[in-house]
Amino acid sequence: MPKDLTESHRRFLQEMMQCGIMDVSKCNSLYKKCCEIHKANYIPDKLDDFVNEINTHLQPMFMHIRCGMSEEDGQQYYALVNLADTEITRMATDYSDNELELFRKAMDLILDSDNGLASSTDILNLADTVQTKKMKKKDAEQVLQRLVQNKWLCEKNGEYSLSTRCIIEMEPYIRNVYQDSVCNICHNVAVQSQMCENSLCGIRMHFPCVARVFRGQPEPHCPACKDFWPHEIPELNISHSQLPAPSQPGPSNEKTSRYGRPRR
Repeated sequence: MPKDLTESHRRFLQEMMQCGIMDVSKCNSLYKKCCEIHKANYIPDKLDDFVNEINTHLQPMFMHIRCGMSEEDGQQYYALVNLADTEITRMATDYSDNELELFRKAMDLILDSDNGLASSTDILNLADTVQTKKMKKKDAEQVLQRLVQNKWLCEKNGEYSLSTRCIIEMEPYIRNVYQDSVCNICHNVAVQSQMCENSLCGIRMHFPCVARVFRGQPEPHCPACKDFWPHEIPELNISHSQLPAPSQPGPSNEKTSRYGRPRR
């Protein structure tokens, strides 16, 4: 814990270290609580400034509180991430080498899929390919349960996806290995997303970003190339403020599948 942080900043950081990830609403409440307890100056709508002050002191520790977006509903989250390495460093103390290998394989299986999902059957079959140490499918099932409990993976109806925490934490790895996996609207990493079917365009958008961009449009067109957008438009209850501000676009020229994910 950095010694020169104020008491309010230290309390906030301690809570982040315990939770790992928090949605923006809880972070705002925690920010206010920390300031009130330690009689610090609380300024509404200045959460980012408060977090940036903590990040300044975290640099020597190769840690950072990073903001990201839930691919499910567009809600913003803050996560405490490890910057010492771009691959699975933070998990090393909680998982054995063969468990980490299974997680890496599962993550790549999800990222390589057409829809950002992988079935439990396909992931459990990966246990036979683990090389660091043999793993039985029963052991792999327990690892998957822990990965869900620790908020690295999400599970629904027997299918697994990368959690918001995982995407925020593993963003450098995903950007490096899957360079096209960036949303054209918010420019965060996009795993579950839709893509323009124009092979010369190929931009990608998160489902929440698609819902926002095409809200109220009976005939949506790609915001980049203006071709017709053939995918089903999701109906999500999101607001403009829930999405990060856009930066510079990074279009892709890969062809899309019927789910809107690129074939690799």
